[in-house]
Amino acid sequence: MSHFAFVVPPFLGHLNPMLALSAALVEAGHRATFFGMADMEAAVGGQGGSFTGLGGITHPPGRLASMTAHMAAPGGFGLFPILADMARTTDMLCAELPEACRARRVDGIITDQLEPAGGLVAAHLGLPFVSVANALPIRRDPTLPPPFTDWPYDPSPQGLRRNRGGYRVADLLMWPMARTIARQARRLGLGKRGSLDDCLSPFADLTQIIPALDFPRSDVPPTVHACGPLRRTGPLDDVEDLRRGDRPLVFASLGTLQGGRVDLFRRIAEACADLGLHLVIAHGGRLNATEAASLPGSPIVRAFVPQQALLRHAALAITNGGLNTVLDAAAAAVPLLIVPIAFEQGAIAARVVHAGLGRSLPRRRLTRQRLSQTIREILDSADIAGRARSIAASMATAGGVSAAVAIIEAVMRTGHPFMQPEPMSSRSARLRPA
Repeated sequence: MSHFAFVVPPFLGHLNPMLALSAALVEAGHRATFFGMADMEAAVGGQGGSFTGLGGITHPPGRLASMTAHMAAPGGFGLFPILADMARTTDMLCAELPEACRARRVDGIITDQLEPAGGLVAAHLGLPFVSVANALPIRRDPTLPPPFTDWPYDPSPQGLRRNRGGYRVADLLMWPMARTIARQARRLGLGKRGSLDDCLSPFADLTQIIPALDFPRSDVPPTVHACGPLRRTGPLDDVEDLRRGDRPLVFASLGTLQGGRVDLFRRIAEACADLGLHLVIAHGGRLNATEAASLPGSPIVRAFVPQQALLRHAALAITNGGLNTVLDAAAAAVPLLIVPIAFEQGAIAARVVHAGLGRSLPRRRLTRQRLSQTIREILDSADIAGRARSIAASMATAGGVSAAVAIIEAVMRTGHPFMQPEPMSSRSARLRPA
């Protein structure tokens, strides 16, 4: 059995899929240890293995609060503190993780695509490693727009030119991280590296988004595997207390970072009240009691709800486009209305629209009337309902956490890249080691 180091950004949207994966590996007889700043320990909490704190000087307890504040208010110059935070964390991990892995006799590393330290340290130590896309896959594809844009898929010459321009902007924005990667690669004796792509695993690269919910990708390496959502298995929670009669249920969530946007929740509540829909809101602990009570139409408002279980009863999910909520809705065959706020949410919304799974509305031009009209259009659309069922069926065959565990075990067993048996766009659940 193997001992895996998990290296992941300290935010719940990235941690939760990795906790599901680590728990499955532990159930299979392996060991798992999460390495990171002290504030991560509360989230890990023994759910999927143990925890080892790093960065006691540079990332002491309380550091995550300031990082979360930057993430919750991005946009404009707000991106620069976020990118600086990312670079500082990578610096810390590259400095401290190698010795920590040696001391705890780690056999392999499982790393989030957005934390390059995992790949750099694994290469330095000569360990096999697997990268996981807990957000949109970062692997650059010239036929796709950059993941920070809401541009539609456009393989025309004009679209490809726009993509190239977008990637030039992306390279400028990512300069702090590129400089950190290059410096740490030299220090760790790895030669020239300078991008997140350079730190992806040559053994196996797992993605949660499946081809049916993505733009068409060109020249996908055979080590890329679309596993679908990484979720814990087991019985779903009872959500009868969240349902009200036979009214169609709408679930609204803006994730754990943006859940304090009471004005946006108010507009959603008004539109659902106008249409006679039952609304359940999850705000991630970001609304106070007064704000929650002020929302019109008597919605059920909670900090957290059993999302997967509730979505099984939902007619529609309204979200800012966080990948985990989108994947959970898609797996439950629930159409989506996305109101992007930040980061890759516009890009995810563009993919949902491209896949025919729902609609997207810009936040700055959102009105009660426009929301109501769009909700009604989605609920009345037989085409969207059909696409939702088709995508859910594809996700069910992708394998999820079981497929991910099988791939990771094959990498550890053979020490070689794990190759998909056929192109990712037509891949079945069959698995074959290289």
